Amino acid sequence: MGKIFKNMLPYWKWIIVIIAFLVVQANCDLALPQYTSDIIDVGIQNKGIKHILPEKITQEDYEKAQLLMTTDERKLFIDAYEEIEDSDEEASYKLVADKDELDELDDKLIVPIVMVYQMTSVDASEFTMSEDVGNQDVDMDVFMQLVLSGQLHDDAIKEMRKGVQDKIDAIGVSTLKSMGIAFAINCDENAGLDVESIQMKYLWRTGGLMLLYAFVMGLCAVVVGYCASKVGAGVGRDLREKTFFNVVGFSNAEINKFSTASLITRSTNDVQQVQMVTAVFLRMILYAPIIGIGGILKVAETKAGMEWVIGLAVILIIGFVMVLMSVAMPKFKIMQTLVDRLNLVSREILTGLSVIRAFGREQREEERFDEANRNLTRTQLFTNRVMTFMMPGMSMVMYGITLLIVWVSANRIDAGQMQVGQMTAFITYTMIIVMSFLMLTAMSIMMPRAGVAAARIEEVVKTDTSIKDAPNPVSKKHNGKIEFSHVNFRYPGAQEDVLSDIDFVAEPGKTTAIIGSTGCGKSTLVNLIPRFYDVTAGSIKLDGEDIRNYSLEELRNTVGFVPQKGILFSGTIASNLRFGARDASDEQIKKAATIAQAADFIEEKNDKYNSAIAQGGSNVSGGQKQRLAIARAIAKQPKLYVFDDSFSALDMKTDATLRKALEEVTADSTVLIVAQRISTILHADQIIVLDDGIIVGKGTHEELLRNCETYEQIARSQMSAKELGLPEEESQKSGDDAVKKEEKNLETENIKTNVVDGKEEK
Repeated sequence: MGKIFKNMLPYWKWIIVIIAFLVVQANCDLALPQYTSDIIDVGIQNKGIKHILPEKITQEDYEKAQLLMTTDERKLFIDAYEEIEDSDEEASYKLVADKDELDELDDKLIVPIVMVYQMTSVDASEFTMSEDVGNQDVDMDVFMQLVLSGQLHDDAIKEMRKGVQDKIDAIGVSTLKSMGIAFAINCDENAGLDVESIQMKYLWRTGGLMLLYAFVMGLCAVVVGYCASKVGAGVGRDLREKTFFNVVGFSNAEINKFSTASLITRSTNDVQQVQMVTAVFLRMILYAPIIGIGGILKVAETKAGMEWVIGLAVILIIGFVMVLMSVAMPKFKIMQTLVDRLNLVSREILTGLSVIRAFGREQREEERFDEANRNLTRTQLFTNRVMTFMMPGMSMVMYGITLLIVWVSANRIDAGQMQVGQMTAFITYTMIIVMSFLMLTAMSIMMPRAGVAAARIEEVVKTDTSIKDAPNPVSKKHNGKIEFSHVNFRYPGAQEDVLSDIDFVAEPGKTTAIIGSTGCGKSTLVNLIPRFYDVTAGSIKLDGEDIRNYSLEELRNTVGFVPQKGILFSGTIASNLRFGARDASDEQIKKAATIAQAADFIEEKNDKYNSAIAQGGSNVSGGQKQRLAIARAIAKQPKLYVFDDSFSALDMKTDATLRKALEEVTADSTVLIVAQRISTILHADQIIVLDDGIIVGKGTHEELLRNCETYEQIARSQMSAKELGLPEEESQKSGDDAVKKEEKNLETENIKTNVVDGKEEK
């Protein structure tokens, strides 16, 4: 979780904006249930009248209202009105108290108003106060005269009210206020007010406010959704950049540590998981506590006395989610590893499709893919099946809580302690609170997997490459002289050195060839020059300076490297030839293609140098791909050329022609050639012979034939004794020895390859 939050920190300003709009949205959302309650309780049941004091009252009702008020209450009542003259010159009174005063008057005058309403709602001839006024029957008019004349004192009034107070208390506060409002409605109607118009005005006004709140809420939701999507996209972009830029700087050791398939998964699927959760988090998870806390405060304001229902709902939800997550969480961590495995198998099958077809392995590879696919599917199905219980379980909790609220509220409504609108508002607020927890639990499905993905991304981002620039790199003009000084090298995690005590000098204007049996370390040796790996012991010097003291950019700009496997990039032939020299002119790339013997097949294409190259160069042959890779290095015009078995796909004639043309452009440069064919290196100025990572011969072709048995065996296995100028009788024996040696080296190479592949698979 912390890793996900850390990725959001650069967008803290956007997050503040999101929180601000979420607060506004929550306020609007929480206001709607109260308005719904008001429409039911005030707008429908009470005809749009909210207080027990009428807006306008006639003289008669004005006097009746004061019948059972004490002196202080009567003063409050009188101060709330001012006298007005109607057209018929009958005195009436208009309410002048403000909202706060009316709320206070509702509490203080509710009892005498309700008692008067009860008194006036029966026929006057039936009204008696036998128990309250000296055990004598008194009609309404006489009782009113007693009150207004002051003959009935406050103590007598309180005594009268005390006699019926218990009955009033039993009615309940809610019903009591409704009776008081009923008195106000009667008074307004008696005063000539259009109560129906008041009701419709209240309903339209309240409905309009609800519509306004809904519009603001929708607007906030749109803004929050936009901002959250922007932050999520920004986080995804940043993670992809960090991951890609760090991976580009990885040495081969770090690439092998993670494996290519895993790095692709982390750069795509894992980043997508974090990006999606970030957007949803800002939209839902931030909103959940805001709306949940607001809902709890609103519930407290309703004073419904049913807060325990919400507590029960929350406990049930948390317990239910914890059970589900304890079952599903371990599987989320396994899932991403299985995605890696599926990508690895898919990538191997797709890149090696031609080999699979050639060996008739389609069915076996389909089975291998099916196995990886089924493993991932089983895990996903397990987690999905577990999570399918969440929505039904949550729905059951919500419906159960709703039924519980209705059952409890029904008793309270019957007792006059609650109104129908209050019950509706309470149910809505409870659902809001439950939904806030539901949003949190919904995210609990996504967050664990996103957390795993974020950790995997951070592992890549925080992995430092073992190949770094020097703190204070040197810079100088280069001639291309390369010097190996007692170099040893061991692959990371290996037990033995691959190269031991490699010591030679390759000078400008000369060609140095490296030859040896398969797996003897030829490619490893030249990979040390551009620092794909660093030496374990000894040093490699370029123009007298250790290559580790140069910046990687300067070192690699000096080297024109042609790898063993020609790699082209999607684009055009021209863009590939300019890959190492962006500013190369058309003439330069054409010259490079001519030297590399690629001009003929390029000119045959319709678009010539603008012809499209597919990803990986899949639309050109192996030989064409190799020639384009050589032309790319030539166009760079480096001081040091490294050809890692780069002529193997060329026929003998093309090989000879290319090498002859190459001599002209490399006259002032150092050339290193790794080769398997003796014919490719016959005329090299210096030949290095490797055997099991050790130099066993150094010199020209003629010198090595005389002095190096290993070179002689390789030469005899490829050329006749006559071509080599050797005695015929020794030819067969030496050739057989060379074949046996090659078979032994192939076996050793296979063992090493299996170890490396096994580590990569792991």
